[in-house]
Amino acid sequence: MCGIIARIGHGNAAETLLSGLENLEYRGYDSAGIAVQNGSGVKVHKCSGEVSDLKSTLTTHPHGNMGIGHTRWSTHGPPTDENAHPHTDTAGDVAVVHNGVIDNYDELRVELQAMGHVFESETDTEVIPHLIDEYLKSTGDTELAVRQAVDTLEGSYAIAAIVDGEEAVYAARKGSPLVLGLDDEEWFLASDVPAFLDYTDEVIYLEDGDMVVLEPDSYRITDLEGEPLERPIETVDWDPEDAGKGGYDHYMLKEIDTQPTALSNTIEGRIDNGTVAFEDLQSGTFEDVDSVQFIACGTSYHAAMYGGQLLRSAGVRTEVLRASEYKSMSGPVDDATLVVAVTQSGETADTLDAVRTASDHGARTLAVTNVVGSTAAREADDAVYIRAGPEVGVAATKTFSSQAVTLALLTQHVAADIPEATPRDDRASMLESLEDLPSHVETVLDTTQAEELAETYLDSESYFFIGSGLGHSVALEGALKFKEITYEHAEGFASGQLKHGPLALVTETTPVFAVYTGGEDEKTKTNAIEAQSRGAPIVAVGPDDHSLVDVADAYLSVPDTHPVWAGLLANVQLQLLSYYAAKLLDRPIDKPRNLAKSVTVE
Repeated sequence: MCGIIARIGHGNAAETLLSGLENLEYRGYDSAGIAVQNGSGVKVHKCSGEVSDLKSTLTTHPHGNMGIGHTRWSTHGPPTDENAHPHTDTAGDVAVVHNGVIDNYDELRVELQAMGHVFESETDTEVIPHLIDEYLKSTGDTELAVRQAVDTLEGSYAIAAIVDGEEAVYAARKGSPLVLGLDDEEWFLASDVPAFLDYTDEVIYLEDGDMVVLEPDSYRITDLEGEPLERPIETVDWDPEDAGKGGYDHYMLKEIDTQPTALSNTIEGRIDNGTVAFEDLQSGTFEDVDSVQFIACGTSYHAAMYGGQLLRSAGVRTEVLRASEYKSMSGPVDDATLVVAVTQSGETADTLDAVRTASDHGARTLAVTNVVGSTAAREADDAVYIRAGPEVGVAATKTFSSQAVTLALLTQHVAADIPEATPRDDRASMLESLEDLPSHVETVLDTTQAEELAETYLDSESYFFIGSGLGHSVALEGALKFKEITYEHAEGFASGQLKHGPLALVTETTPVFAVYTGGEDEKTKTNAIEAQSRGAPIVAVGPDDHSLVDVADAYLSVPDTHPVWAGLLANVQLQLLSYYAAKLLDRPIDKPRNLAKSVTVE
C-alpha cells in the first residue's frame, strides 16, 4: 500500500515529485525517495523517514524533466535507507518504484544473483530493475524488456521505471492501483489522484494488464502483448483545496469538521418524495435478490454492519462478512445473492478478492466506494459513490459517516425492490430527518465537550465502548478510532456481551463509553450501570432525553433526531474524543505507526 508517482514533461520534475509524495503519504511514510533522469545518468535520492526527511537531505533539487518517486509502507524489510525506493539494477542504469507484493521474488533473486546481479536491499521490489536490465541486454528494446520483466512477476504490482539515456517512463499494473494524469505540458502516473490534483483533473484509470509509455509529448497504452488499448479520459470533480489541510493542524480534524459538507453531498438528489433514488440504480434493480452479503474491512466493515442491521430489520436475509475471511465464511452464493463491497478507496485487496470470488460463484456485485474509476467500481456489476471527497488522514472519519448514510439509503432501495421485504413503517420520517443530519453534525462540532473529557480520562488504563443495535457498530468504530491514533488500549463490545467476559477487566481506571440511539438501548443502560457498580466511570453518548444521562458520570450530547441517525452523531463525538486524546498524548495523528490509508496488499 505504498504510494508511487512519475512525471515527465517540460521543466524540472523534482519539485513536482516531492509535492506528489507529500500528497500520497497517507499510503505510507516509512521511507521516501525519488529518481530523476537528467541526461547524465539516473540520480537516486532516498532515505528512511517521511518525505520531509527526504526534502531536508536535498540541498538543491536534482535537475531533470522526468522522474519517479515513492513513499513506503514496509512489507519486505524494515524501513531503512537501503530498503527505500527507488531501487536500481547493479549498474544504477534502471530505477523502479513499486506498490504491491512480488510473490516469487525469492526465486527470482536467486536466479539473478547466479547471473552476477548484486542486491543492496531486503525488498521484493529490487528484483524488478534487475529483471529489466537482464531482458534489456538480450532484446535491446526497453519497452519489450519491461513487458517481459512484468510478465515474469507473480503477485501484485503497480510499477514505474526510468532508464539511463531514455526520455521515457515505463509503467504497468496488476492488482495495484495506477492512474494516468493528463496536462497540456506534462504527464503523471500515481497510485491515487491527490498526487497530481494540483496540476490536472483529467485522468485515465488504468486496468490490470495495462502498460504505459510516457514521453515528453505523448503517451501510449498497450496490453502486455504490445497491442494498443483505448481507455476513457475522465474528469475528477475533487477540488485541489479539498486535499490540503486548509489551515488545520491535522487532516483528521479538518475531515471531521467538513463532515456536514460531505454528508450534504452524499444525500443530494437521493431522496425524492419520501423514496430513495440512486442515479445509476433504477427501481426494480434488485427484485430478483433473495439474500444480501456485505463485505468490507476495518472502518468500512463497521459501516457495513450499520447497513446490514437496517436491511436485516427489513426482513431481508443479510450477512456482514469480513472480506479477508470471505472465501471460508461466505456460505452458499448464487445468482440471487447480492454482494455489496464497501471500500473507501475501491482498491482494498481483501475486498477486491472477495468481490472476484463472489462473481465467480454467480453473485451480483455492487461496490459502495468513494473513488470514481477505482478497481472495485469497475469490476463490480454496479457502483454507488459516497461522494465524501478526498480523505487524507489515515484514520477514516468523514468516509465512515458518508458510507453509513449511503448504505442506509441503499438498504431502503433494496428493501423496496424485494417483494418479500418489509420496508420501514417510519421511512418517511427517517428520510425527512436525514436532511437535517448535516446541520446536526454542525451542532455537535460547535458544542462538543470531547476535548475536556479526553483530558479527564487521559490517564486511564483502558477504554471500553458499548452499544446495542445500530449503536454496536458505532461502539466498535469508536474503539477502533481511539486505538488507531492514541495507541491506548480500547475495545468495543455489543452491550449485552460486556458481562460475558470483558467485565473482568472493568475497574475505576477503565471508562465505559455507552452509545445509545433512542432504539434498542435497554441492554446498553443495564450493562453501563453494572460496569459503574464495579467502579468504572460511565460516559453517555447520545440524545439528551435518555434516562442513561441521569446516571452517567459524564455526557457527550447529540441533537434529538431519528434513531437511525443518532448513532452517526454519536460517532462524531467519539471521533473528536479520539482526536483530542491523541493530541494531548502528542501522537502523529495523521500518520499513526504501522498503518496506511489503503490496504492494497493481502
